[in-house]
Amino acid sequence: MKISSQLIILLPLVFTIGVLLTLQTAINTQLKEYLYSPMQAAFFSFLIGTIVLAVIVLFQSNPKPGLQELMNVPWYLWLGGIVGVYAISMSIYAAPKLGFLVLSGLIIFGQMAMSMLVDHLGLLGNEKMPINWQRLLGGGVIFIGVLLTLQR
Repeated sequence: MKISSQLIILLPLVFTIGVLLTLQTAINTQLKEYLYSPMQAAFFSFLIGTIVLAVIVLFQSNPKPGLQELMNVPWYLWLGGIVGVYAISMSIYAAPKLGFLVLSGLIIFGQMAMSMLVDHLGLLGNEKMPINWQRLLGGGVIFIGVLLTLQR
């Protein structure tokens, strides 16, 4: 990958996703203490996020899909919301038990493993990018890092 001005802007923005996901988990874990369960904390987290997204979409100039367009979306493309519920709820539950470093490391390792598979097989319409030794080594280093962080 060659370094470009777009890449220089994109790298810190993507890094910020990791920072914010950790903060989101910490915030939602605290919210759980007030709302009595990870599922209730996740619900209200999603509710606030949905309201913010609704306002953003409302003010976008993009055309809005009609009912017929929504009905034509393949069923499996709606599973992202279910995945989000699992990810947020499980993070709220697991973070206090594992610690944020182990939780984040396992999440990143899981993302890397699945990303290699998606790339290699070209799943969900993505371009095929074969698994090579560099990618396997990168995933292995993350896994070793997770094992090292298990020691408290």
